[in-house]
Amino acid sequence: VQLVESGGGLVQAGGSLRLSCAASGRTFSNYGMGWFRQAPGEEREFVAAISRSAFTRYTDSVLGRFTISRDNTKNTVYLQMNSLKPEDTAVYYCAAASASSGSIWLRRNDYAYWGQGTQVTVSS
Repeated sequence: VQLVESGGGLVQAGGSLRLSCAASGRTFSNYGMGWFRQAPGEEREFVAAISRSAFTRYTDSVLGRFTISRDNTKNTVYLQMNSLKPEDTAVYYCAAASASSGSIWLRRNDYAYWGQGTQVTVSS
């Protein structure tokens, strides 16, 4: 399984970015997907997840600002990020769940495959 992220960059506080993650190597629609992020000196943390049926979950700090979605026809998962804050600055990673099920996965250990990461920098 390969995951390739794109869409990161530098944006001012209050701005928006959309991250994309293109997946290949297995039947995309059968698996849950997630986004995590890692700031310098910090642990990698959960941001958002989407089940194969498009149920979603978010960490509290991004609720109402970020939206995860998926397009099974394009084997792609997205993270729309609005009202960005300097504390959102991190490397963002796309992840694909280990198990083929309808569950929604929130922990790092639930994911077997990771992208290379894309840098998001929010200036104040």
